[in-house]
Amino acid sequence: MKKDKLHIHWYPGHIAKAERQLKEQLSLVDVVIEVRDARLPLSSSYTNIKKLLGEKPRLLLLNKADLTEKNELKKWVEYLKISTGCPVFVTDAKGTKDLSFVIKNAVELSELKIQALMAKGLLRRAARAMVVGMPNVGKSSIINKLTKSSKTKIGAKAGVTRQQQWVRINPNLELLDTPGIIPTRQDNQIQAVKLAFVSSVSENAYSPEPVATALLEMLEKYPQVKEYYGVDFLSLDAVALSRNWVKKGGEADTERTAVYILKDFREGRLGLFILDELPQ
Repeated sequence: MKKDKLHIHWYPGHIAKAERQLKEQLSLVDVVIEVRDARLPLSSSYTNIKKLLGEKPRLLLLNKADLTEKNELKKWVEYLKISTGCPVFVTDAKGTKDLSFVIKNAVELSELKIQALMAKGLLRRAARAMVVGMPNVGKSSIINKLTKSSKTKIGAKAGVTRQQQWVRINPNLELLDTPGIIPTRQDNQIQAVKLAFVSSVSENAYSPEPVATALLEMLEKYPQVKEYYGVDFLSLDAVALSRNWVKKGGEADTERTAVYILKDFREGRLGLFILDELPQ
């Protein structure tokens, strides 16, 4: 495939609507839980997250940690703690053990806002939090884990938009049960393609063949990927012929191959990877 065909197409109308909705939700909460894909600790973050949140405190969750190499992820956690100044936690599809620390930190980060309200003569209330992040980083699964032990929906609150539903996690924390979707506006096509690797971009925005080709180029240095596909070098044609995914006449079925390669990567069959470069 020609390189110039590798382009992620964005939809400005959808982005503007998502930004409006997110800003409305942010106005309701004291603290933000930002979820990123652990395979893309930088690329799955919103470039203008600080501008979007203003002074609102946040904590970071690197989700899908089970799809990454543990020692590399530890380095990223330390880097992000220093570079963002935020508490950083790792989570995965299986465990919930770290979520108690998330709840504790969310409450602590909200205390300044609570104290300010009390200084105005208002009674102490529970901290209010919401989960935000790019599409498909696992926001809904985080919300489900946080609310699993508490089925107490407390509905619309005084002074809060009716459509917003809240769940009491414990006496000190209430969670907006709707995930805030950070719009995937990206001017950087390299970042956009990485987001396509992990399904943070709608499949309507790209063709699978150039995206899978870009992924194979990035994975070329990993011997286990070549071993998995039984090839000496990574290309759509080589993988297709190795798997006998061919059309009539013996031509490599690169479209089918691209779809399977992306699926194999997303489900962890090719190995454990972090595809961002750790800044020095």
